[in-house]
Amino acid sequence: MSKRPTEIVLHTESNTLELGYEDGERFNLPAEFLRVLSPSAEVRGHGPGQGKLQVGKENVKIKDIEGVGNYAIRIIFDDNHDSGIYDWDYLYDLGVNREQYWADYLKQLEEAGFQRKGPDPDLG
Repeated sequence: MSKRPTEIVLHTESNTLELGYEDGERFNLPAEFLRVLSPSAEVRGHGPGQGKLQVGKENVKIKDIEGVGNYAIRIIFDDNHDSGIYDWDYLYDLGVNREQYWADYLKQLEEAGFQRKGPDPDLG
């Protein structure tokens, strides 16, 4: 059974998406984090090993959020990326595992010879 958020709030000042759950659990997910981990084919590819490392997304902002049925949201970013469908399970997984996913992303950047510009987003 999916853990559906009972509250979804876009904080434009901090550029984060806040998810609240019935049991009181809350996650604040920065726009950059959501963008580089988009579930879209553009980011993940169409099969194993086909994903594309996202670079230069430090200043990306969320322009809008749209509901997709009763199971997901589509996040529209200001770099015109809008093809990721973030279902409830994926959003919850991102919240629970955000520190590990961010560390993995930073490691991938380093291994590819890229370096982020600016401070890491607050994943607290």
